[in-house]
Amino acid sequence: MGAATAPRIPSTRLALHHFDTSYSLHLGALWPSVRAALLCEQKYGALLNNFAAADHVPQELELLNATNFISEASQKAQHWQQGAAVGEARGCQDGSGEGRTVMQAGMVTQAEMSPPFCTSISSKIKCYTFPRGDITRFRPARPDSLGLLDYYLMDAASLLPVLALNVQPDNFVLDLCAAPGGKTLALLQTGFCGHLAANDVSISRTKRLYQILHSYVPKEVRDTVSVTSYDGRDWDQVEGGTFHKVLVDVPCTTDRHSAMEEDNNIFHKRRTKERQMLPMLQLELLMAGILAAKPGGEVVYSTCSLSPLQNECVVERALDIAETQFNISIHAEDLSHFRTLFQDTFSFFSDCRLGELVLPHLTANFGPMYFCKLRRTVVSALLVAVVQHCPFSLGTMVAMALSCHG
Repeated sequence: MGAATAPRIPSTRLALHHFDTSYSLHLGALWPSVRAALLCEQKYGALLNNFAAADHVPQELELLNATNFISEASQKAQHWQQGAAVGEARGCQDGSGEGRTVMQAGMVTQAEMSPPFCTSISSKIKCYTFPRGDITRFRPARPDSLGLLDYYLMDAASLLPVLALNVQPDNFVLDLCAAPGGKTLALLQTGFCGHLAANDVSISRTKRLYQILHSYVPKEVRDTVSVTSYDGRDWDQVEGGTFHKVLVDVPCTTDRHSAMEEDNNIFHKRRTKERQMLPMLQLELLMAGILAAKPGGEVVYSTCSLSPLQNECVVERALDIAETQFNISIHAEDLSHFRTLFQDTFSFFSDCRLGELVLPHLTANFGPMYFCKLRRTVVSALLVAVVQHCPFSLGTMVAMALSCHG
């Protein structure tokens, strides 16, 4: 049979073949169960809309046996910190710590090693999920008396990057790849954004973002959001070094979609080059996010892929280029406490070199969702001026850095 008449291999089959080849090596014995979950119905969470008059909704959802998983995690964090504080106080009373019980010594060690949980979880963001193994579906969202919808259905794992960003009052926040808008909406639920810039290169996807904002957010809050359609890689030329928090939720292989849907599938043969260039695009976007952050600012990088080439490898390259090419001191923060706090809701991969990865699981079919938090510490004022007036684009500078490093 000639090439002209050969049947086209479905993009979903190409995706699964690629995943079987690469993820079986990366995930090992975990891959068969993750693969099965990817091919089953995705689980959702209901992000409550704080702007809607919907005080009855929490009780309604709790009667269905759904729980606010973020509130539960926050309570767990507080209990852990209180226990650690008690252990530390007992240690202080004992002077050098001699005479403490093994349990007390362990509590102090845990307190010393653990990140500050209370500052990590925003209680303003409320999301309800059904328990593990419960495949109940949420009803469609309903409007309140002013027409604002009461909740937004989304992959609950998508909230973890937003929670990791830990927005504080009056922060200037950039959502560099904002469409279709779920994470943007979650950022607004904190009530802390002094200003939110929501950008996405796709005009059609930006229209979807506008729809989300109009369906969930009152006008006076929408007015604090600037929606743009720039190429995110060029953001440093628009507004560099000005944001306290930056979310970089990059385009990726969208593994669940690629395994299940033919429409707009990046594994279509016509999109081979685009797919191969994804890590470079992701790196350029992350570098743009880093340059958009103030010194001392924080950046969260996220994907909905299991691929280490799109996850840890991109972050590692960005850290290297930031330091060697831009003289920016930046480090990846330890997010292992997220695994502890959210293990009742999500299944996590325990072997990420950097960041955290939610694995799809048949009893908790969220994700995949990778997220890594970076903190920018020191940057030379001279370097800022050089970057702002450099004749090369960020993409060119990243390419030059990559060529220098092989």
